[in-house]
Amino acid sequence: MATETTAVEHVSPVSLEEAGTCVDAHGGAIGMPQLCFDWFPNQMFWLVVTLVVIFLVLSRVALPRIAAILAERQGTITNDLAAAEDLKAKAVEAEEAYNKALADARTEAQAIVTKARAEIQADLDVAIEKADAEIAAKSAESEKAISEIRAGALESVKAVATDTAAEIVSALGGKADADAVQAAVASRVKG
Repeated sequence: MATETTAVEHVSPVSLEEAGTCVDAHGGAIGMPQLCFDWFPNQMFWLVVTLVVIFLVLSRVALPRIAAILAERQGTITNDLAAAEDLKAKAVEAEEAYNKALADARTEAQAIVTKARAEIQADLDVAIEKADAEIAAKSAESEKAISEIRAGALESVKAVATDTAAEIVSALGGKADADAVQAAVASRVKG
């Protein structure tokens, strides 16, 4: 077996004065390099440079865009609220117009009903008057016909009574005098 030898790079040792207290003799950091007081001025410089760059990027690019978006959103919200208030006002107006139209329609319907009732009542009154007149005329005709029938019936009853009395007197064996029979029937008819 052959022995293998590895070549190690040779690092020149750094003098302690050059390295400071944060670097060992081989150039490696001792502990955390961020906490080495010797390097603070360099870290502070780069921190300030980084913060200035971040500030410039934010103030020139990002923040104006964010401000524009926020302003746009605020404008949209304001416009939407104004539109909502306008629509609400229009809805209230529409509701009032609807209620007024409904009340007008009810009033008009009531007027139409009242007018129709008046027309129907007038037609009914005319029809009742016509029917009353027809009934009165027919009643008068009927009364006249009834009085004619009564008069005719009374005359018929008188004639039948006279004939019947004369026949009864003849049947009983007597001789009936026409004037006496008529006088007897007339006295009975009167009451």
